Amino acid sequence: MGFTPNQAVLSDVIAPREGISLRIKQCILVTFGLIFLAVSAKIQVPMWPVPITMGTFAVLTIGAAYGVRLGLTTILSYMIIGALGFDVFANSSAEKFGLPYMMGGTGGYLVGYVLAVLALGTLARLGWDRSMFKMAIAMLIGNVLIYVPGLIWLGMLYGWDKPIFQWGLTPFLIGDAAKLLLAALIVPTAWKIISTARK
Repeated sequence: MGFTPNQAVLSDVIAPREGISLRIKQCILVTFGLIFLAVSAKIQVPMWPVPITMGTFAVLTIGAAYGVRLGLTTILSYMIIGALGFDVFANSSAEKFGLPYMMGGTGGYLVGYVLAVLALGTLARLGWDRSMFKMAIAMLIGNVLIYVPGLIWLGMLYGWDKPIFQWGLTPFLIGDAAKLLLAALIVPTAWKIISTARK
């Protein structure tokens, strides 16, 4: 049996599903997503050659769990909060925040966050979040969509004669592979738990 673009995502199966209660639920989920994104951006897990930050894991997981509409609402709200000067990004600080930070070296990756949420939300609607293999592929696609604008922006900002890939790609590949595997385990496992609970 094939998947259709109208498959439910994880946020859909959390009651309620209609009326004003649904809107309240969505507001709660967006708020939780914002907290999850902000906290995950600040988490650093020791890893060679550089520590892993969990920001991309949060972005991609929210895209898969929330779907396109709720996921976009969450990630765009996150960008707005960051643009207003709140310290919610991985390397932002009390001294470096807001639009100047977002227009720096991180800018392209932030654009990639939005593209990745779109992709993961769409693939989740196709049912890819229910299979560990397909979820891993979806995460890989999401990572590519984060890195492409990120690296293009670095090249435009600092010049293509600089070691752009050494700055913005190769040190993070091992950590991203670990996060990919983690999400590929967590999201399909959540579906299995829900399916078992419904029986």
